[in-house]
Amino acid sequence: MRVNRTTVDLSGYPDLVVIYLGMRVRRPRGMVRLLGLGPKLYRSHRDRPEGLLLHEDVVWGLFPPHWGARQYWRDLDSLERWTRSEPHRDWWAKFLKDSGGTGFWHEAYFARGGIDAMYDDMAPATGMARFAPVIASRGPMFSTRGRVYGENAEVAPVITENTYYRNESE
Repeated sequence: MRVNRTTVDLSGYPDLVVIYLGMRVRRPRGMVRLLGLGPKLYRSHRDRPEGLLLHEDVVWGLFPPHWGARQYWRDLDSLERWTRSEPHRDWWAKFLKDSGGTGFWHEAYFARGGIDAMYDDMAPATGMARFAPVIASRGPMFSTRGRVYGENAEVAPVITENTYYRNESE
């Protein structure tokens, strides 16, 4: 019997963003961070934030633990609003001060064109960082909107670039 082959009509989603993300344990204490993060963020996905079309959990690897998700967002504006709201905002600010023995990454693909990638404490490298040159996340490369569209976000970042890099020499 022939396979039932289908496709989807995405014409109703011209600004669709597909984002893959993950958190990998790098040190033993990272397991505590990974397990502690889950309940708050999973509740926030179940609450269906505006613009989130679908969230699917993904296990990228077991040794070391590397868990994540694939998400479909109506547009980048919705995704940005959610990342700047609680509980994500609080978690992200804490993570950027101390990864807690984990690494975090995301790769995003935009229906109108463009790809974004961001890796924090992800040694060894994963995803596109395994084959493409890795550069500092500075200036327009500090935010997704800057990396993809060369624009500033309308919604303020969780931590500004100046604040993030202020204590770099310490």
